[in-house]
Order: sequence, then C-alpha cells, then structure tokens
Amino acid sequence: MTSPPESAAPRSAWLIVLLLMPVALLNYLDRQMLASMKYSVMADLPTIGTEANWGFMLGQFKWVYAFLSPIGGYTADRISRRLTICASVFVWSAVTWCTGQVTTYDQLLWTRSLMGISEAFYMPAALALITDYHVGATRSRAVGLHQTAIYLGVMAGGSTGYIADSPTFGWRFVFHACGLFGIVYALPLLLFLREVPRGGESSSSERVAPWRALWELGRNGSFLLLVLFFTLPALAAWIVRDWMPAILKQRYAIDQGQAGFSATFYWQLAAMAGAVLGGWLADRWMQRGPRGRIYTSAIGVGLIVPAIVGVGGAQALWIAVAYLVVFGVGWGFFDCNCMPILSQIVQPRLRATGYGVMNFVSIGCGGLADWAFGALRDRDVPLNMTCLVFATAAALSIVCVLLIRPRPELVALRPSGPTVSEEL
Repeated sequence: MTSPPESAAPRSAWLIVLLLMPVALLNYLDRQMLASMKYSVMADLPTIGTEANWGFMLGQFKWVYAFLSPIGGYTADRISRRLTICASVFVWSAVTWCTGQVTTYDQLLWTRSLMGISEAFYMPAALALITDYHVGATRSRAVGLHQTAIYLGVMAGGSTGYIADSPTFGWRFVFHACGLFGIVYALPLLLFLREVPRGGESSSSERVAPWRALWELGRNGSFLLLVLFFTLPALAAWIVRDWMPAILKQRYAIDQGQAGFSATFYWQLAAMAGAVLGGWLADRWMQRGPRGRIYTSAIGVGLIVPAIVGVGGAQALWIAVAYLVVFGVGWGFFDCNCMPILSQIVQPRLRATGYGVMNFVSIGCGGLADWAFGALRDRDVPLNMTCLVFATAAALSIVCVLLIRPRPELVALRPSGPTVSEEL
C-alpha cells in the first residue's frame, strides 16, 4: 500500500470538510442566536430577572460543555469519530427544537445544559477527523475552511435579533427551524461521512485507558502550554460573542436587530478572511520550518490584544466595529491553527481527547467569564477596565505558544494505510 502524496490531499478529504461545514455552522448558530435575541427572550421569560442570571445561564452551557468535552474527545478516539459526530448533531438539534418550547428560566437552564452535553461531542471529533484526512501541506487550510462555517453560524445567529423582533415569527420560531434542519441533516451525514481507513494515521489499534490518556497528556509540557494558549484569548472571544450585542445596544442606543448584526457580522466576516489567510500562511510557513503554525497563531493573538482594548473605549459604533474587525482577523489566524499545532505535539490516537481537554479548560473558564461579566455589569464596572483585563490575559498567551516545541516525528506524519479515495 502506498501513501497519498502530502502536497495534494485527495478530493474525498476535502469532501469531508464540506460535509462538516453545515454542522459547524449549525453548532455555533444554535449557540449565538440566544445572545442576539436576549431582550426578546428576557421579555418573554420574566423569571430570568437579572443580568447575573442571564450570565449564569450562558455559563451553565459552557460548564456542562467543558466537563463533557474530554469524554467526547475520548469517545471519538476510542470508538468512532463518525458516529460521535452524527449522534451529537442529532441530539443537540432535538434540544434546540425543545428550547423553543420553554416557558421558565429553570426550563431554559435545563435545555442549555442538555445542549452543552450534546454539542461537547462534536468539535473534538470533527477536527480530529479533518486532521486525519489532511496531513502536512493542507492541514491548516482544511481546518481554516471548517472554521469559516463557524463564523458564518455566528453571523447568522447575530442576525436572528431581526426575526425575534418580528411579530410574525419571534424568537421561538428560530429555535424550531434550526432544530428541525439539524435533525434532518443528521441522516445524510451518517450515510456519507467516513472514517480514515484503519492502519492510517488515525489507527486505533492501540487502545488507551482514560487515566493513561490523561497521564500522557498531562506530562506533555507543550500540551499544557497549548491549553493555556487556547484558553486565554478565548476568554475575550466569549465575551464578544455572548455580550457584545447587548453592549452595543445599550451603549449606542440602537435596536436589538442592528446591535446583533453589528456585533457579529463584520468581525465574523473578518475572521473568515483571517482563517483562510492564516491557514494559507501557516501551511506555507511550515515548508520553511516546523514552527510556522506557532508563529502564525502568535501573530493572530497580537492583533486580538489591541482590538479588545480598543472596543472597550470606543466612543462611536463605527469605531467599535472597526476594532471588532481587527479582532476577527486575529481570531481567524489563531483559530485555524490550534488543532494543527496540537497534531504536532500529541500522538494521533490522543488527538480528539487532547482537544477535548483543551475545550474543558477553555470553555469552563469562558463560563466563569460570562458569569463574572454579568455580575460586573450589574455593578456598573466600566467596560474599558474589564476589556483591559481580558486583553492582558490574551497577551500572556503569546508567551505560552512561543514556548511550545513541536515533536519532529509528528510534524510530517503520513498515513500508512490505503488512501482515502480508495476507501470511499
């Protein structure tokens, strides 16, 4: 059996990315639209009460998601990436539909918790499957293309405030429609999605016990640095995603639809461009040395830091949006390279588990950030002071990523089994 050439991934490898892109879009659409429809939901569910309660609800999703992410990653590594992905999208879509039925704050907490459980299984499995298919020269670009669908999902979610304001539809209609779409899409996904053939880079011939997987990851210094790098900039990103629509509405006295659109569309569009450019740059830089993806990610966070500071002090809407665009470009550079960097420091059999652990730390801390941010808003703490704290945390992460040491034997791994095109 011969290996596929590293320079050109087979068409079927790109087909996997295209099949997963609608799922990635839906994954973040289902998360983002609640933040964009905040005022409609709070008006319809008066038991929510305070900003702190709203922040706790947003955090509840993240804490559950974070706790289950390592389990989701381990399931994908141990059993099946394909089945993990398909089951995840079906269940979270059913929960999305149920969210449109809630009538109390407690019911909303329950549905968000169930959403966290089901969505936690998708991202580690999906990114591990993509990096199984794409080795070497196309890995960052493939992940970047997948991440652009996430940004489209956030953009679409940011526009749902207009639908929530419509007397014809309302916020419940959005949850019902998105839930039904995901339930239906799970079937063709199950039929057409395929694993990389056994014996290739993702081979699971060596089964690893959970405790041994965590031990192996925990004693990997570069992995621990990557966890910090993955977490610190994400704290600011969660605030931008979850709170920026409400911030812009209140600060610039605009309606809910315009606020949600302004808070998501422009920076997500910039993030799409950043992910494509950052993926291309990282793959090209890797031809000169094994740290190309590390340097590209560091540049991305270097853009995020001043952007967060600028948003906190912006006196006009257009200035805030301009800083969000800079944030988006930086986020795209950062986001498309985290999984490829992980693949340079962790064995393939622990790749999804490793990403699950990264999610556990990053999103768990993001939930605390959401809750704390809501409490700070209740206490009228100036926005510029809060943003400065998050920018400082992001700046520290640059040091972490530059200290990561790629493992030479993992930088240029090739699959040893039959080609993907032969399998399909």
